[in-house]
Amino acid sequence: MPARDTTRLNKTRPDSLRRRFDEERMLNGLKAYTKRKTIAGKAASALFNFTERREDRAGLDATLLDRQFDRHNYKIVRRINIRTLDAFGFSISDTTRVPRNVLEKIGNTLHIKTTKARVRQVLLFREGEELEPQDLAESERLLRQTAELLDARVYVNERTSTADSVDVQVVTKDIFSISGSLQLRDVQAGVIGLRDVNFLGQGHQLRNRLEYGRRDDGPQAQTWRYLGTYQVPFRDFLYGQARYFSQTRTREASARLSRDFYSVNTRYAGALSYEYVDRLVAIEGSGTQEDPYIFQPLRYNTQDAWLGRALRLKSYDLAYENPGRLIVSARTIRTSFSRKPTPDYESANLLLGTVGYSVRRYYKDKYLFGFGRTEDIPTGTLASFTAGYEFNEVTDRRYLGLRLAYGGYHPQRGYLYLNGEFGSFIRGRGNNWQQGLLNAELLYFTRLYHTGNYQWRHFLWQRNSIGLNRRPGEQPLTINGEWGLRGFQPAGLLTGSSRVTLNYEATMFTPVSFLGFRMAALAFADVAWLNARTLNRTLPFAEAPYTGFGLGLRFRNEYAALRTFQITFGFYPRGMTSPNGIRIFENSRAYYDFSDFSFGQPGIVRYQ
Repeated sequence: MPARDTTRLNKTRPDSLRRRFDEERMLNGLKAYTKRKTIAGKAASALFNFTERREDRAGLDATLLDRQFDRHNYKIVRRINIRTLDAFGFSISDTTRVPRNVLEKIGNTLHIKTTKARVRQVLLFREGEELEPQDLAESERLLRQTAELLDARVYVNERTSTADSVDVQVVTKDIFSISGSLQLRDVQAGVIGLRDVNFLGQGHQLRNRLEYGRRDDGPQAQTWRYLGTYQVPFRDFLYGQARYFSQTRTREASARLSRDFYSVNTRYAGALSYEYVDRLVAIEGSGTQEDPYIFQPLRYNTQDAWLGRALRLKSYDLAYENPGRLIVSARTIRTSFSRKPTPDYESANLLLGTVGYSVRRYYKDKYLFGFGRTEDIPTGTLASFTAGYEFNEVTDRRYLGLRLAYGGYHPQRGYLYLNGEFGSFIRGRGNNWQQGLLNAELLYFTRLYHTGNYQWRHFLWQRNSIGLNRRPGEQPLTINGEWGLRGFQPAGLLTGSSRVTLNYEATMFTPVSFLGFRMAALAFADVAWLNARTLNRTLPFAEAPYTGFGLGLRFRNEYAALRTFQITFGFYPRGMTSPNGIRIFENSRAYYDFSDFSFGQPGIVRYQ
């Protein structure tokens, strides 16, 4: 098909082709000038760097999101051709492949494909506009990160591209978005889950989880727990979400409208939200010997708003733009208590301001958390400083917070993530530090090892949460499940104000596959310290640690919304509800995950 004339598109825009050629001519001339032996040439060589970057060289198995289409920068996007593939039987790398068996055809019949309008929502470019640097690679990454898509490819059609305009091809592959779960604990207890992460092909996400037959004690005990959320995507990466949660002694409801720093080139982000909480909290010190806790009502609502701006920094490497971003943001949080367990809980208005620096890069690799699909690995640096002032009912107080994070990846050495956070309120002139928290985290996994058709990695995760001068009854830290020992169910209430955990896992990916589910074997060892009975001590090491050991099988279907299903045998020497410390449990959530280096809303350090 002949290329469409773009003369009309270019009338209202600068000559992007001439600008790109002028830039290349200027860069080539400056590069040649830096090679001169004169004083001016040496000065230019010291100021400007034209050394080829490591990620641009060939030979890396794990590749940085590439710049293979940089030669098309600033050309006009003439057409965007979108092709969406069903969940079963199709391949994004082999467009000739089609469903062959009955199960694949039935699955696609029950599936509603993602609409082209939803795909266009995620793209960073539009027809008739200039193609900015990294728009193609970033759009491909953002498509892969949506819950409804398994994989995506975004590239220029070289056969129809011209000197000043391009056609862009977008190919996406769906997952089967509807999923459910059923867990029977006994005849009268279990868990039912139902979710759809691509409702009617529009990218709407509906999630429901009902746990019934619970055996909670104490006031307002109920035999069920429910969590439901509904999320709607809009244009320009704006998302709306509603959430409701109910369990023994707790009711929560919230609504939120948000836009994040979704891409390295995003300039504005922000959110508006409202939350209502009604619960009973355990207060220590005035209960009987049989029950050392008493429960007091806590009811409040929170209104929250924030706005952030990312600023590009100048680059002295003229071959590429500076990847760093300086980000400034402000936030206001209004909390109103209608019921208080102790006088320490105060209605307040909190104003926060944050200045941060962020560098984000993404690598592509496989066999991390998935079973062969393309995965994006975030690396970079993040540093932020937060200052705030709280107006409350008693005495106003200040807030200070600091965060530093780093992530690096190499295909031969593995991935390392480090994160440290500190935050605290300060009341009065005497520097009375209150509700402080020190968090530290280390996540490391090795490179991928190979033995025949088997592949494996080792994971190590270390986390610390140290509460400093917390309020009475404010000890929400637990070591249950993802917060400490996977599969752990304590006998009775087990919470504290400080926690230290260490988790190790070895995962072996096998060639075994059945009905689209691929299998991996794993072994784990967990240890956790918690100051549950020594709240007067800051560090939790005065108490004996809790430990857990186990083996498991992980099944993963990359084509379904509920991708992971895991059966694990665990042994816990102390603290478990079962007398022998043995538990066989099922889990559908990934235990490890990446932390992105995108800048979020200003806030106090999370205490959970």
